[in-house]
Amino acid sequence: MRCLSCGLFSISIFCKECKKTILKPNIRKHKIDDLEIYSFYRYSSISPLLQLKYKPEGYRVFKEFAKITLKEFIKEYQEENIYIIGVDEKVKNGYSHTAVMTHQMKNKNTKILHSSLLAQNNIQYAGKSRRYRQDNPRNFKYSGKKRDISVILVDDIFTTGTTLLEAKNTLKKYNIEVDFALVLADV
Repeated sequence: MRCLSCGLFSISIFCKECKKTILKPNIRKHKIDDLEIYSFYRYSSISPLLQLKYKPEGYRVFKEFAKITLKEFIKEYQEENIYIIGVDEKVKNGYSHTAVMTHQMKNKNTKILHSSLLAQNNIQYAGKSRRYRQDNPRNFKYSGKKRDISVILVDDIFTTGTTLLEAKNTLKKYNIEVDFALVLADV
């Protein structure tokens, strides 16, 4: 197999050298309203790899990105009984890239609430303006049984914050407090 980043021979989808250099996370903090959002990469630096979410091989890419970023982040997080919700874990192309990411965060202190927050429409936001995103909400529905908890939201890309804010506001209706959100990349 070849490293998807540099093209050199590698057992893993990304070689050790690329993981240490090109794919080394650089955590950035953003704030939209009262929601803190942490990102690990600039979208422009990994966009061709993120676009693989529309293809079957994207499963392996998102799994590896989640190991490099989210899994390591949650290991360092000191809270116990952490609930994690992936934003819109719908299956597309044979898998849900968000579910792949949240699954990598599983450990003794975390509880993943898979497929508990799903959009009720199939609107695509890629390449759309902030106004379009605001005028066409995802209409999230929370179907989880847990109430009165705090959670960490997980998504792949942070562009305008519209999706994450809508997810947070939906969860608030169920007495679920969002501590912060984690995303792979910010635009």
